[in-house]
Amino acid sequence: MSSSEFKLERNVELSEETKAIAEKELRETPERVREALERLRELLKEDKDIHFGDDDELLTMLLRPCKWYPESALALMHRIAEFKRDNASLLDGLLPDQEKDAFLDHKVVNVMKGRDDKGRRVLMVNVGGTWDTKKVTADQLFRLFYLIHEAAMLEPESQVRGTVVIMDFHNMGWSQTMGLTPAFSKRLLTFIQDAMPLRLKEVHFVKEPMIFNVVWKMFKPLIREKLKNRIFFHGSKMNSLHKHIAATHLPADYGGELDAIDYSAADWYPVINDVLPHIHNWNTYGFVKKT
Repeated sequence: MSSSEFKLERNVELSEETKAIAEKELRETPERVREALERLRELLKEDKDIHFGDDDELLTMLLRPCKWYPESALALMHRIAEFKRDNASLLDGLLPDQEKDAFLDHKVVNVMKGRDDKGRRVLMVNVGGTWDTKKVTADQLFRLFYLIHEAAMLEPESQVRGTVVIMDFHNMGWSQTMGLTPAFSKRLLTFIQDAMPLRLKEVHFVKEPMIFNVVWKMFKPLIREKLKNRIFFHGSKMNSLHKHIAATHLPADYGGELDAIDYSAADWYPVINDVLPHIHNWNTYGFVKKT
């Protein structure tokens, strides 16, 4: 399988079905889009604390998760700026080539090459036995998530249909359990719940062993009700997962009808590298630096 099969679906018009979903779930109509873009630009001009671009593509990706409410999108921008400031040691100037080895040589994160039966992107995270915590730290794991989200937010279909995460704990041992530190847990959940401009529709935990309970005790107190209602536990029962994602759109790794996964994040690395201008721009957004 060549990496050329992996395409980021940027600058494409929404399908008619997705347009209907956008109108129903996000209040998206041509008139509302025009009004929201105009109003958000006005708000950004008035706001002297943050710096973001104001092109249609960027503002759209921030307005869609906020259902086209300009004031909510501005609040999201402030939360993104806060998150970037609070995690500057990990995120300042972050570029794909800084984590090239983790992408190319370690199968800890992956993105399905196709969408699921609901048209959503599916991110798979292997935090079980395949994760060598001595070679890929929890901080690096988060940086991989962050880079993937920077690419995913560019896809109009993903902006509307949302994303799904499968957390695979197969053969999880003590080193992986210790790798998922309280600091990592807090950072990841703050990002997901406050500063990620994507619609996270579901999180599926699969193949989790008894030792997983140690990790869950750290995560649970930090999870708000909205996210809690979107987290599902399946263990080894893949038919339970299939109630949410059709087996026709899952690989054999998860009891699906597709071939077992024979690719890794190495195949997605060129895709992320192709959007370097966007990543460079994203690195400049945030709070205005005081002189």
